[in-house]
Amino acid sequence: MDIRDQKNSPIQAGDIVYVIVRNPHAQDVANIQEAAVVRDPEQSGHLNLFLYETHYPLNDEIAVYRTEEEAEQAYQYYFGSSGEGEFYG
Repeated sequence: MDIRDQKNSPIQAGDIVYVIVRNPHAQDVANIQEAAVVRDPEQSGHLNLFLYETHYPLNDEIAVYRTEEEAEQAYQYYFGSSGEGEFYG
């Protein structure tokens, strides 16, 4: 499986990436979170995001950013204000 980030670079196990996470209890609250890319422990050849001590499938539905700066730009675009101060990585 070849998952790519926003700049179309291949994501590999061992990479540290950034994602924007929405609070499931308050949809108007989101923050930038650092996540590790790891091999799926249950499906050989698949990758997961390891975030909050949990494995999440890494697929084309998740926006992944290589740098915190890229994630900040996306946060600003989608939420209209800086995610600065809301990063919990």
